[in-house]
Amino acid sequence: MKIQNINTLGELKASGYQSKSIKDELRNNLREKIKTGQVAFEGVHGFENTVIPELERAILSRHNINLLGLRGQAKTRLARKMVELLDEYIPYVSGSEINDDPLRPISRFAKDLILAKGDETPISWLHRSERFYEKLATPDVTVADLIGDVDPIKAANLKLSYADDRVIHFGMIPRANRCIFVINELPDLQARIQVALFNILQEGDIQIRGFKLRLPLDMQFVFTANPEDYTNRGSIVTPLKDRIGSQILTHYPETLKIARTITEQEAKLDATQNDTVYVPSLAKDLLEQISFEARESEYIDHKSGVSARMSITAYENLLSTAERRALKAGVDKTTLRLSDFMGIIPAITGKVELVYEGEQEGAAAVAEHLIAAAVKTMFPAYFPKIEKLEKPNDKTPYSDLIEWFFAESGFELPDDCTDEEYQQILGAIVPLEILVKEYQSDLAKEDKFFMKEFILWGLVEYRKLSKDRITEGYQFKDIYGSYISKL
Repeated sequence: MKIQNINTLGELKASGYQSKSIKDELRNNLREKIKTGQVAFEGVHGFENTVIPELERAILSRHNINLLGLRGQAKTRLARKMVELLDEYIPYVSGSEINDDPLRPISRFAKDLILAKGDETPISWLHRSERFYEKLATPDVTVADLIGDVDPIKAANLKLSYADDRVIHFGMIPRANRCIFVINELPDLQARIQVALFNILQEGDIQIRGFKLRLPLDMQFVFTANPEDYTNRGSIVTPLKDRIGSQILTHYPETLKIARTITEQEAKLDATQNDTVYVPSLAKDLLEQISFEARESEYIDHKSGVSARMSITAYENLLSTAERRALKAGVDKTTLRLSDFMGIIPAITGKVELVYEGEQEGAAAVAEHLIAAAVKTMFPAYFPKIEKLEKPNDKTPYSDLIEWFFAESGFELPDDCTDEEYQQILGAIVPLEILVKEYQSDLAKEDKFFMKEFILWGLVEYRKLSKDRITEGYQFKDIYGSYISKL
Protein backbone atom coordinates (compact mmCIF):
# COMPACT_ATOMS: atom_id res chain seq x y z
CA MET A 1 0.00 0.00 0.00
CA LYS A 2 1.36 3.41 -0.99
CA ILE A 3 1.77 5.67 2.00
CA GLN A 4 -0.14 8.49 0.29
CA ASN A 5 -3.20 6.19 0.05
CA ILE A 6 -3.59 6.45 3.83
CA ASN A 7 -6.54 8.78 4.43
CA THR A 8 -7.26 8.83 8.17
CA LEU A 9 -5.34 9.35 11.39
CA GLY A 10 -6.15 5.79 12.50
CA GLU A 11 -4.67 4.31 9.32
CA LEU A 12 -1.58 6.50 9.76
CA LYS A 13 -1.04 5.23 13.32
CA ALA A 14 -1.55 1.63 12.20
CA SER A 15 1.07 2.01 9.47
CA GLY A 16 3.73 2.74 12.09
CA TYR A 17 4.49 6.16 10.65
CA GLN A 18 6.87 8.17 12.83
CA SER A 19 6.88 11.96 12.81
CA LYS A 20 10.17 13.79 12.45
CA SER A 21 11.13 17.43 12.16
CA ILE A 22 12.08 18.96 8.84
CA LYS A 23 15.66 19.43 10.03
CA ASP A 24 15.83 15.71 10.86
CA GLU A 25 14.39 14.88 7.41
CA LEU A 26 17.13 16.94 5.76
CA ARG A 27 19.81 15.49 8.01
CA ASN A 28 18.77 11.84 7.58
CA ASN A 29 18.39 12.05 3.80
CA LEU A 30 21.70 13.88 3.45
CA ARG A 31 23.40 11.21 5.57
CA GLU A 32 22.14 8.55 3.17
CA LYS A 33 23.36 10.47 0.12
CA ILE A 34 26.80 10.97 1.62
CA LYS A 35 27.06 7.30 2.69
CA THR A 36 26.08 6.06 -0.77
CA GLY A 37 28.27 8.55 -2.63
CA GLN A 38 25.38 10.42 -4.27
CA VAL A 39 25.65 14.10 -5.20
CA ALA A 40 23.42 16.08 -2.86
CA PHE A 41 23.40 19.34 -4.85
CA GLU A 42 23.39 18.22 -8.46
CA GLY A 43 23.71 20.92 -11.11
CA VAL A 44 25.62 23.32 -8.83
CA HIS A 45 29.18 23.64 -10.15
CA GLY A 46 32.36 25.08 -8.66
CA PHE A 47 31.32 24.70 -5.01
CA GLU A 48 32.30 21.03 -4.58
CA ASN A 49 35.26 21.75 -2.29
CA THR A 50 34.16 25.05 -0.77
CA VAL A 51 30.50 25.96 -0.30
CA ILE A 52 28.81 22.54 -0.49
CA PRO A 53 30.86 20.89 2.31
CA GLU A 54 30.00 23.84 4.57
CA LEU A 55 26.33 23.63 3.59
CA GLU A 56 26.27 19.89 4.27
CA ARG A 57 27.83 20.45 7.69
CA ALA A 58 25.18 23.06 8.47
CA ILE A 59 22.37 20.66 7.48
CA LEU A 60 23.88 17.85 9.55
CA SER A 61 24.02 20.31 12.46
CA ARG A 62 20.31 21.19 11.95
CA HIS A 63 21.18 24.86 11.54
CA ASN A 64 19.25 27.69 9.98
CA ILE A 65 21.52 29.06 7.26
CA ASN A 66 22.58 32.42 5.86
CA LEU A 67 24.15 32.32 2.37
CA LEU A 68 26.31 35.41 1.99
CA GLY A 69 27.65 36.36 -1.42
CA LEU A 70 27.54 38.72 -4.38
CA ARG A 71 24.80 38.57 -6.98
CA GLY A 72 24.70 35.63 -9.36
CA GLN A 73 26.49 33.18 -7.03
CA ALA A 74 23.77 30.48 -6.98
CA LYS A 75 22.54 31.29 -3.46
CA THR A 76 18.86 30.78 -4.25
CA ARG A 77 19.64 27.72 -6.38
CA LEU A 78 21.35 26.09 -3.40
CA ALA A 79 18.30 26.78 -1.24
CA ARG A 80 15.94 25.30 -3.84
CA LYS A 81 18.13 22.22 -4.18
CA MET A 82 17.59 21.50 -0.47
CA VAL A 83 14.02 20.48 -1.35
CA GLU A 84 15.45 17.30 -2.90
CA LEU A 85 16.69 16.28 0.57
CA LEU A 86 13.15 16.21 1.99
CA ASP A 87 10.99 13.08 2.28
CA GLU A 88 8.86 12.59 -0.82
CA TYR A 89 5.55 12.94 1.07
CA ILE A 90 4.51 14.01 4.55
CA PRO A 91 0.99 13.75 6.08
CA TYR A 92 -0.95 16.75 7.36
CA VAL A 93 -4.40 17.31 8.82
CA SER A 94 -6.79 17.97 5.92
CA GLY A 95 -7.88 21.60 5.83
CA SER A 96 -5.08 22.84 8.07
CA GLU A 97 -3.70 26.23 7.06
CA ILE A 98 -0.32 25.47 8.59
CA ASN A 99 0.26 21.84 7.49
CA ASP A 100 -0.35 20.39 10.97
CA ASP A 101 1.37 17.07 11.64
CA PRO A 102 -1.51 14.64 12.48
CA LEU A 103 0.58 13.11 15.26
CA ARG A 104 1.77 16.47 16.62
CA PRO A 105 -0.91 19.09 15.90
CA ILE A 106 -0.15 22.67 16.94
CA SER A 107 -3.05 24.78 15.62
CA ARG A 108 -6.41 25.17 17.33
CA PHE A 109 -8.15 23.96 14.15
CA ALA A 110 -6.21 20.67 14.03
CA LYS A 111 -6.49 19.99 17.76
CA ASP A 112 -10.27 20.58 17.75
CA LEU A 113 -10.72 18.39 14.66
CA ILE A 114 -8.74 15.49 16.13
CA LEU A 115 -10.61 15.85 19.42
CA ALA A 116 -13.92 15.68 17.56
CA LYS A 117 -13.13 12.89 15.06
CA GLY A 118 -10.34 10.93 16.66
CA ASP A 119 -8.94 8.21 14.41
CA GLU A 120 -11.37 9.21 11.67
CA THR A 121 -9.65 12.57 11.28
CA PRO A 122 -8.99 12.99 7.53
CA ILE A 123 -5.40 13.49 6.47
CA SER A 124 -3.79 14.59 3.22
CA TRP A 125 -0.28 14.28 1.82
CA LEU A 126 2.12 17.07 0.91
CA HIS A 127 4.74 16.45 -1.78
CA ARG A 128 8.22 17.85 -1.21
CA SER A 129 7.88 20.07 -4.30
CA GLU A 130 5.18 22.00 -2.40
CA ARG A 131 7.35 22.52 0.66
CA PHE A 132 9.39 25.47 -0.55
CA TYR A 133 8.41 29.04 0.24
CA GLU A 134 10.35 32.08 -0.88
CA LYS A 135 10.04 35.76 -0.02
CA LEU A 136 12.09 38.60 -1.45
CA ALA A 137 12.80 41.09 1.33
CA THR A 138 11.69 44.57 0.31
CA PRO A 139 11.18 47.69 2.45
CA ASP A 140 7.38 47.34 2.16
CA VAL A 141 7.22 43.86 3.77
CA THR A 142 5.21 43.99 7.00
CA VAL A 143 4.93 41.82 10.09
CA ALA A 144 1.41 40.96 8.95
CA ASP A 145 2.81 39.59 5.67
CA LEU A 146 5.29 37.32 7.41
CA ILE A 147 3.68 36.46 10.76
CA GLY A 148 -0.02 37.29 10.50
CA ASP A 149 -2.70 39.69 11.66
CA VAL A 150 -6.25 39.86 12.98
CA ASP A 151 -8.73 39.39 10.14
CA PRO A 152 -11.86 41.52 10.72
CA ILE A 153 -13.71 39.80 7.85
CA LYS A 154 -13.14 36.40 9.43
CA ALA A 155 -14.29 37.78 12.79
CA ALA A 156 -17.50 39.12 11.21
CA ASN A 157 -18.26 35.93 9.25
CA LEU A 158 -17.71 33.66 12.26
CA LYS A 159 -19.37 36.15 14.64
CA LEU A 160 -16.33 36.11 16.92
CA SER A 161 -14.87 38.84 19.10
CA TYR A 162 -11.34 40.08 18.56
CA ALA A 163 -10.40 38.32 21.80
CA ASP A 164 -10.85 34.93 20.12
CA ASP A 165 -7.68 33.54 18.52
CA ARG A 166 -9.73 32.10 15.64
CA VAL A 167 -9.86 35.59 14.11
CA ILE A 168 -6.14 35.38 13.31
CA HIS A 169 -5.06 35.23 9.69
CA PHE A 170 -1.68 33.49 9.48
CA GLY A 171 1.12 35.06 7.45
CA MET A 172 3.62 33.37 5.14
CA ILE A 173 5.86 31.90 7.83
CA PRO A 174 3.19 29.95 9.81
CA ARG A 175 1.71 28.76 6.50
CA ALA A 176 5.18 27.43 5.64
CA ASN A 177 5.22 25.19 8.73
CA ARG A 178 7.18 21.98 8.00
CA CYS A 179 8.68 23.60 4.89
CA ILE A 180 11.87 25.33 3.77
CA PHE A 181 11.39 29.09 4.00
CA VAL A 182 13.80 31.37 2.14
CA ILE A 183 14.10 35.11 2.69
CA ASN A 184 16.19 36.61 -0.10
CA GLU A 185 18.23 39.79 0.44
CA LEU A 186 17.72 39.75 4.21
CA PRO A 187 19.45 43.14 4.88
CA ASP A 188 16.67 44.84 2.87
CA LEU A 189 14.18 43.76 5.54
CA GLN A 190 13.52 46.62 7.96
CA ALA A 191 15.07 46.14 11.40
CA ARG A 192 11.67 46.06 13.13
CA ILE A 193 10.58 43.23 10.81
CA GLN A 194 13.79 41.33 11.50
CA VAL A 195 13.02 41.61 15.21
CA ALA A 196 9.72 39.78 14.61
CA LEU A 197 11.74 36.73 13.52
CA PHE A 198 13.64 36.38 16.82
CA ASN A 199 11.18 34.16 18.66
CA ILE A 200 10.30 32.10 15.61
CA LEU A 201 13.94 31.18 15.11
CA GLN A 202 14.69 30.44 18.74
CA GLU A 203 11.62 29.74 20.89
CA GLY A 204 8.87 29.03 18.36
CA ASP A 205 6.50 31.67 19.75
CA ILE A 206 4.62 34.09 17.54
CA GLN A 207 2.76 37.19 18.71
CA ILE A 208 -0.06 38.69 16.68
CA ARG A 209 -1.90 41.84 17.81
CA GLY A 210 -1.61 40.94 21.48
CA PHE A 211 -2.23 37.21 21.02
CA LYS A 212 0.64 35.12 22.32
CA LEU A 213 0.39 31.78 20.62
CA ARG A 214 2.61 28.89 21.53
CA LEU A 215 3.16 27.54 18.02
CA PRO A 216 6.32 25.44 17.88
CA LEU A 217 6.70 25.88 14.13
CA ASP A 218 8.86 23.26 12.46
CA MET A 219 10.84 25.07 9.76
CA GLN A 220 14.13 25.23 7.94
CA PHE A 221 15.09 28.86 7.38
CA VAL A 222 17.53 29.86 4.65
CA PHE A 223 18.49 33.51 4.29
CA THR A 224 20.48 35.07 1.47
CA ALA A 225 22.35 38.35 1.57
CA ASN A 226 24.75 40.40 -0.52
CA PRO A 227 27.68 41.82 1.50
CA GLU A 228 27.32 45.13 -0.34
CA ASP A 229 23.81 45.52 1.09
CA TYR A 230 25.23 45.81 4.60
CA THR A 231 26.42 49.31 3.81
CA ASN A 232 24.12 50.38 0.98
CA ARG A 233 20.63 49.55 2.17
CA GLY A 234 20.66 48.04 5.63
CA SER A 235 22.10 45.31 7.78
CA ILE A 236 21.21 42.12 9.56
CA VAL A 237 20.53 43.05 13.18
CA THR A 238 22.96 41.41 15.57
CA PRO A 239 20.47 39.36 17.63
CA LEU A 240 19.08 37.86 14.41
CA LYS A 241 22.57 36.94 13.20
CA ASP A 242 23.12 35.31 16.58
CA ARG A 243 20.10 33.06 16.00
CA ILE A 244 21.24 31.88 12.54
CA GLY A 245 23.31 28.75 12.99
CA SER A 246 25.67 28.89 9.99
CA GLN A 247 26.77 31.71 7.70
CA ILE A 248 28.26 30.39 4.46
CA LEU A 249 30.20 32.50 1.97
CA THR A 250 29.61 31.82 -1.74
CA HIS A 251 31.89 32.81 -4.62
CA TYR A 252 32.15 33.07 -8.40
CA PRO A 253 33.52 30.25 -10.61
CA GLU A 254 37.27 29.97 -10.15
CA THR A 255 38.16 28.51 -13.56
CA LEU A 256 37.03 28.95 -17.15
CA LYS A 257 36.06 25.27 -17.31
CA ILE A 258 33.61 25.59 -14.42
CA ALA A 259 32.24 28.88 -15.79
CA ARG A 260 31.68 27.23 -19.19
CA THR A 261 29.84 24.33 -17.61
CA ILE A 262 27.49 26.72 -15.78
CA THR A 263 26.84 28.84 -18.88
CA GLU A 264 26.13 25.85 -21.12
CA GLN A 265 23.81 24.39 -18.48
CA GLU A 266 21.85 27.57 -17.85
CA ALA A 267 21.68 29.19 -21.30
CA LYS A 268 18.17 28.98 -22.76
CA LEU A 269 18.78 28.12 -26.38
CA ASP A 270 16.40 27.07 -29.11
CA ALA A 271 17.28 23.72 -30.68
CA THR A 272 17.61 25.42 -34.06
CA GLN A 273 20.30 27.73 -32.67
CA ASN A 274 22.47 24.78 -31.68
CA ASP A 275 21.92 23.23 -35.09
CA THR A 276 22.57 26.46 -36.99
CA VAL A 277 25.60 27.88 -35.17
CA TYR A 278 28.86 26.05 -34.60
CA VAL A 279 30.73 27.53 -31.62
CA PRO A 280 34.50 26.96 -31.45
CA SER A 281 35.87 25.96 -28.05
CA LEU A 282 38.06 29.09 -27.98
CA ALA A 283 34.93 31.26 -28.38
CA LYS A 284 33.35 29.66 -25.30
CA ASP A 285 36.50 30.28 -23.24
CA LEU A 286 36.75 33.83 -24.52
CA LEU A 287 33.17 34.53 -23.49
CA GLU A 288 33.86 33.37 -19.92
CA GLN A 289 37.10 35.32 -19.79
CA ILE A 290 35.09 38.50 -20.35
CA SER A 291 33.39 37.98 -16.96
CA PHE A 292 36.75 37.33 -15.31
CA GLU A 293 38.06 40.57 -16.82
CA ALA A 294 34.97 42.44 -15.62
CA ARG A 295 35.55 41.31 -12.03
CA GLU A 296 39.03 42.86 -12.17
CA SER A 297 38.23 45.93 -14.28
CA GLU A 298 38.98 49.39 -12.94
CA TYR A 299 35.78 50.62 -14.58
CA ILE A 300 33.45 48.26 -12.68
CA ASP A 301 32.36 48.33 -9.05
CA HIS A 302 33.91 45.19 -7.54
CA LYS A 303 31.69 45.35 -4.47
CA SER A 304 28.58 44.84 -6.61
CA GLY A 305 30.09 41.84 -8.36
CA VAL A 306 29.55 40.54 -11.88
CA SER A 307 26.79 37.96 -11.94
CA ALA A 308 27.19 34.59 -13.66
CA ARG A 309 24.00 35.64 -15.46
CA MET A 310 26.12 38.01 -17.54
CA SER A 311 27.92 35.11 -19.24
CA ILE A 312 24.66 33.23 -19.69
CA THR A 313 22.81 36.07 -21.40
CA ALA A 314 25.94 37.01 -23.37
CA TYR A 315 26.17 33.44 -24.70
CA GLU A 316 22.52 33.60 -25.75
CA ASN A 317 23.17 36.94 -27.50
CA LEU A 318 26.29 35.58 -29.14
CA LEU A 319 24.48 32.68 -30.77
CA SER A 320 21.60 34.94 -31.77
CA THR A 321 24.06 37.29 -33.50
CA ALA A 322 25.46 34.46 -35.61
CA GLU A 323 21.96 33.03 -36.20
CA ARG A 324 20.70 36.41 -37.47
CA ARG A 325 23.66 36.63 -39.84
CA ALA A 326 22.90 33.13 -41.18
CA LEU A 327 19.22 33.99 -41.67
CA LYS A 328 20.11 37.13 -43.62
CA ALA A 329 22.48 35.11 -45.80
CA GLY A 330 19.83 32.44 -46.34
CA VAL A 331 21.98 29.57 -45.06
CA ASP A 332 21.19 26.77 -42.61
CA LYS A 333 24.57 26.60 -40.89
CA THR A 334 27.32 29.02 -39.92
CA THR A 335 30.38 29.20 -37.69
CA LEU A 336 30.70 31.80 -34.97
CA ARG A 337 33.13 34.65 -35.65
CA LEU A 338 35.04 36.82 -33.25
CA SER A 339 33.37 39.90 -34.75
CA ASP A 340 30.04 38.40 -33.57
CA PHE A 341 31.15 39.27 -30.04
CA MET A 342 30.02 42.83 -30.68
CA GLY A 343 26.51 41.42 -30.39
CA ILE A 344 26.96 40.67 -26.68
CA ILE A 345 27.47 44.31 -25.69
CA PRO A 346 23.79 44.77 -24.63
CA ALA A 347 24.12 41.72 -22.37
CA ILE A 348 27.15 43.28 -20.66
CA THR A 349 25.98 46.89 -20.27
CA GLY A 350 22.91 45.93 -18.26
CA LYS A 351 24.76 43.57 -15.93
CA VAL A 352 27.61 45.69 -14.55
CA GLU A 353 27.70 48.57 -12.09
CA LEU A 354 30.18 51.18 -13.28
CA VAL A 355 32.35 53.36 -11.05
CA TYR A 356 32.85 57.05 -11.92
CA GLU A 357 35.64 56.32 -14.43
CA GLY A 358 33.42 53.74 -16.14
CA GLU A 359 30.53 56.19 -16.38
CA GLN A 360 32.91 58.67 -18.03
CA GLU A 361 33.94 56.05 -20.60
CA GLY A 362 30.36 54.93 -21.26
CA ALA A 363 28.85 51.47 -20.74
CA ALA A 364 29.26 50.35 -24.37
CA ALA A 365 32.92 51.45 -24.46
CA VAL A 366 33.58 49.54 -21.23
CA ALA A 367 31.98 46.44 -22.75
CA GLU A 368 34.23 46.70 -25.81
CA HIS A 369 37.22 47.18 -23.53
CA LEU A 370 36.33 43.95 -21.66
CA ILE A 371 36.12 41.97 -24.91
CA ALA A 372 39.50 43.34 -26.00
CA ALA A 373 41.03 42.60 -22.57
CA ALA A 374 39.80 39.00 -22.75
CA VAL A 375 41.47 38.55 -26.15
CA LYS A 376 44.72 40.01 -24.84
CA THR A 377 44.72 37.81 -21.72
CA MET A 378 44.08 34.60 -23.65
CA PHE A 379 46.40 35.25 -26.61
CA PRO A 380 49.66 34.02 -24.97
CA ALA A 381 48.02 30.66 -24.18
CA TYR A 382 47.74 29.92 -27.91
CA PHE A 383 50.58 31.81 -29.59
CA PRO A 384 54.07 33.08 -28.68
CA LYS A 385 54.08 35.98 -26.28
CA ILE A 386 54.56 39.40 -27.83
CA GLU A 387 57.17 41.32 -25.90
CA LYS A 388 56.71 45.01 -25.21
CA LEU A 389 60.25 45.84 -26.24
CA GLU A 390 61.78 44.25 -29.34
CA LYS A 391 64.99 44.99 -31.19
CA PRO A 392 64.27 46.77 -34.49
CA ASN A 393 65.76 44.15 -36.82
CA ASP A 394 64.80 41.02 -34.85
CA LYS A 395 62.47 38.67 -36.71
CA THR A 396 59.49 37.47 -34.65
CA PRO A 397 56.84 34.83 -35.40
CA TYR A 398 54.58 37.71 -36.47
CA SER A 399 57.03 39.60 -38.72
CA ASP A 400 55.76 38.07 -41.96
CA LEU A 401 52.14 38.82 -41.06
CA ILE A 402 52.89 42.43 -40.14
CA GLU A 403 54.89 42.86 -43.38
CA TRP A 404 51.90 41.49 -45.32
CA PHE A 405 49.72 44.25 -43.86
CA PHE A 406 52.36 46.86 -44.65
CA ALA A 407 52.51 45.68 -48.27
CA GLU A 408 48.79 45.11 -48.81
CA SER A 409 47.47 48.12 -46.84
CA GLY A 410 45.14 45.86 -44.84
CA PHE A 411 41.63 44.62 -45.59
CA GLU A 412 37.99 44.99 -44.55
CA LEU A 413 35.95 42.26 -42.84
CA PRO A 414 32.19 42.99 -43.21
CA ASP A 415 29.87 41.88 -40.38
CA ASP A 416 27.35 40.18 -42.64
CA CYS A 417 29.58 38.66 -45.30
CA THR A 418 28.81 35.03 -46.13
CA ASP A 419 30.92 32.21 -44.72
CA GLU A 420 32.49 31.72 -48.15
CA GLU A 421 33.48 35.41 -48.36
CA TYR A 422 34.71 35.37 -44.76
CA GLN A 423 36.92 32.35 -45.39
CA GLN A 424 38.13 33.75 -48.70
CA ILE A 425 39.20 37.04 -47.07
CA LEU A 426 41.10 35.36 -44.22
CA GLY A 427 42.39 32.56 -46.46
CA ALA A 428 44.12 35.09 -48.70
CA ILE A 429 46.43 36.08 -45.82
CA VAL A 430 49.10 33.38 -46.16
CA PRO A 431 51.11 34.27 -43.00
CA LEU A 432 47.92 33.67 -40.95
CA GLU A 433 47.68 30.12 -42.30
CA ILE A 434 51.34 29.51 -41.45
CA LEU A 435 50.91 30.74 -37.86
CA VAL A 436 47.89 28.51 -37.27
CA LYS A 437 49.64 25.45 -38.73
CA GLU A 438 52.79 26.03 -36.69
CA TYR A 439 51.31 26.81 -33.28
CA GLN A 440 47.85 25.17 -33.41
CA SER A 441 48.52 22.12 -35.56
CA ASP A 442 45.88 19.98 -33.77
CA LEU A 443 43.13 22.54 -34.28
CA ALA A 444 39.80 21.26 -35.61
CA LYS A 445 39.10 22.33 -39.18
CA GLU A 446 35.89 24.10 -38.09
CA ASP A 447 37.83 26.26 -35.61
CA LYS A 448 40.56 27.41 -38.01
CA PHE A 449 39.06 30.66 -39.26
CA PHE A 450 37.95 31.77 -35.78
CA MET A 451 41.56 31.22 -34.70
CA LYS A 452 42.82 33.31 -37.61
CA GLU A 453 40.56 36.18 -36.62
CA PHE A 454 41.69 35.71 -33.01
CA ILE A 455 45.32 36.25 -34.12
CA LEU A 456 44.36 39.54 -35.78
CA TRP A 457 42.49 40.79 -32.71
CA GLY A 458 45.40 39.71 -30.50
CA LEU A 459 47.92 41.63 -32.57
CA VAL A 460 45.67 44.68 -32.37
CA GLU A 461 45.63 44.47 -28.56
CA TYR A 462 49.43 44.17 -28.51
CA ARG A 463 49.65 47.21 -30.81
CA LYS A 464 51.10 45.41 -33.80
CA LEU A 465 48.07 46.08 -36.03
CA SER A 466 45.21 48.56 -35.99
CA LYS A 467 41.50 47.78 -36.04
CA ASP A 468 38.88 50.40 -36.91
CA ARG A 469 35.14 50.12 -36.87
CA ILE A 470 33.59 50.96 -40.24
CA THR A 471 29.90 51.24 -41.08
CA GLU A 472 29.30 47.52 -41.63
CA GLY A 473 32.35 45.75 -40.24
CA TYR A 474 36.00 46.12 -39.29
CA GLN A 475 39.08 47.35 -41.09
CA PHE A 476 42.46 45.85 -40.18
CA LYS A 477 45.62 47.76 -41.13
CA ASP A 478 49.32 48.01 -40.46
CA ILE A 479 49.56 50.22 -37.38
CA TYR A 480 52.02 52.67 -38.97
CA GLY A 481 49.93 52.89 -42.11
CA SER A 482 46.94 53.91 -40.01
CA TYR A 483 49.02 56.63 -38.35
CA ILE A 484 50.07 57.97 -41.76
CA SER A 485 46.49 57.95 -43.07
CA LYS A 486 45.40 60.11 -40.11
CA LEU A 487 48.03 62.76 -40.82
